[in-house]
Amino acid sequence: MGDFFNPEKGIWVWISTLVDVAGLSLLWLLLCLPLITAGPATAALYYTVVKYVRGRESGAFGAYLRSFRDNLKTGLKADLIVLPAVVLLLLLHHITRWYGTRDGGALYILYVAQYIFLMLPAGMLCWLFPLLGRFEYGVGGLFRTAFQLTIAHLPSTVVIVLLTVQSAVFCIERWWPVLFMPSAAMLLVSLFTERVFQKYAPELAPGEEE
Repeated sequence: MGDFFNPEKGIWVWISTLVDVAGLSLLWLLLCLPLITAGPATAALYYTVVKYVRGRESGAFGAYLRSFRDNLKTGLKADLIVLPAVVLLLLLHHITRWYGTRDGGALYILYVAQYIFLMLPAGMLCWLFPLLGRFEYGVGGLFRTAFQLTIAHLPSTVVIVLLTVQSAVFCIERWWPVLFMPSAAMLLVSLFTERVFQKYAPELAPGEEE
């Protein structure tokens, strides 16, 4: 019975984890509402999920806000590039899909080719903010490294993109997954990204100081 009431063991650990997952997801959503702050909010979510949820450390919410503040300047600059690029790529995608599925033939081939090509910018975007959450970068270095990892680890990039897209679709089609999906998606993504990060920065291995 003593272990049952111990906040560091048993069911209380799982309850604490669920509270962190739900709370961080809602905090991320709140800080993403201005859109221009979505980048630093996502970087902070990744860092906090890896360090405090996956690493089972306490103080997740305070760490999230500190990380958000630390990444705000670079994240805002990155968002000024990312947001217009995303809008443009989505617009081109919808145009090619409309013509490709309507007229077929060469236009359909163009649509399929463009769909595959989108994996590269989508992959860069999926690497961008985990990198910002884990390392210190200027804007140029951040985009350059994200592109290099997208190419060098293409199989992981494809999986990360699919996980991210499916998580987003799940939240868009229903409202309730937003209560946990942002943090849960970061946990899944981190299974691939952290393995890569530790390859280039062994000091990020679990149990060692950053």
